[in-house]
Amino acid sequence: MNIYAISDLHLSATADKPMDIFGGNWEGHFDKIKSDWLATVKDDDVVLIPGDTSWAMKLEDALVDLRSLADLPGKKVFIRGNHDYWWNGITKLRDSAPNDSFVFLQTDGVRIGDYVIVGSRGWTCPGSSDYTEQDEKLYRREAERFRLAFADGARLKQDGDKLIALIHYPPFSLKNEETLFTELFEQNGVDKAVFGHIHGAAYFPLKTEKRGVEYILASCDKLQFKLVKIY
Repeated sequence: MNIYAISDLHLSATADKPMDIFGGNWEGHFDKIKSDWLATVKDDDVVLIPGDTSWAMKLEDALVDLRSLADLPGKKVFIRGNHDYWWNGITKLRDSAPNDSFVFLQTDGVRIGDYVIVGSRGWTCPGSSDYTEQDEKLYRREAERFRLAFADGARLKQDGDKLIALIHYPPFSLKNEETLFTELFEQNGVDKAVFGHIHGAAYFPLKTEKRGVEYILASCDKLQFKLVKIY
């Protein structure tokens, strides 16, 4: 079993949100993703999708986008991104999943093979250029949600398992490399943390290691619309 990741698919079957307005590289971006996915992923593999899956505003519209992933191989593990407005009510979402290859995490975890995957959305971190005093409350609230996710992960984890954290926002800024998120990741023994949210020319390292945790940026445009192998 291999584990891959790709984030920020920004699918828009029912929303008028053509992604090529953000650059010519986005033209036909989902076709590029599907082509690489089909060539790379096997049925017993896992694909991590850390947020911003669909531009839809309502679940019924988002399901059109999710169904476009249904026939792609592998178990798909999702968390919510800042643009996933359709993600409202985890029970209803799980009950609406197109098939059993979909896993939706919300302050909890799942064990697949010898891996435990936990996740939550996260938030803009102190030191980020867009961080304001209004973000402080949400930043701390999201850290508390990760505490819940790690508690559930600890319940699932067995000896020898690897622990993966999914977070939509970068868990640190380039100006402030220690945050509540990085502290929690280190305290709970995270092996790898996968995130997205970063697009375009903005610089952020694709992979970096800090105090025993490997951080991996999986935004699809940063990966030339190809999946990145996590394990």
